[in-house]
Amino acid sequence: MKKIDCRNWQCPQPVIEVRKAMLADPRQSLEVLLADDAARQNITRLAATSGYSIKEKTNTEFTILTLSPGEMVRETGGRPQASGRTLLVCASNKMGEGDEELGRLLLKNFLITLLETSEIPHSIYLVNSGVKLACAEAETVEILNKLACRGIDIASCGLCLEFYKLKESLQVGRITNMLEIAEAQLSAGLIIRP
Repeated sequence: MKKIDCRNWQCPQPVIEVRKAMLADPRQSLEVLLADDAARQNITRLAATSGYSIKEKTNTEFTILTLSPGEMVRETGGRPQASGRTLLVCASNKMGEGDEELGRLLLKNFLITLLETSEIPHSIYLVNSGVKLACAEAETVEILNKLACRGIDIASCGLCLEFYKLKESLQVGRITNMLEIAEAQLSAGLIIRP
């Protein structure tokens, strides 16, 4: 049985590491130590949808999840395939509404998590303030470079770069135009907007 101590990790690292272990050896049982209830819930959902049985033991300091593969362990992420390309369209340098700093952290974590998924988008289109994600001094440049190395086409709206005076600061990917962005979305099988 493999032991994974997630007690000092922040989201999304616990669920990413457990998923990696599941994929590395789908027949191995896992013992996961957690100090955070949100991580416990996320890992429990992942295990359940992946065909694992779950035993939970809680003490005053942490929770231990014992995850055992079932007779037929299913692949994680078993959603049906859409026909056509999958696009990620980031129209902002943050995720959701509300606190700006939290929104930037959420989008950064979303991009980090994409590095760990088996299914990746074909292209990432950056529009409006989303172009800031690929420009000098952005915390997301290294992450986008890693995604580009996995074969993802990363394209930033030229008009948006001009508007924010960032054309010379682009560090990742290429410059595109609204015609390409519109055509790509019209022919896409799936569009993700974080």
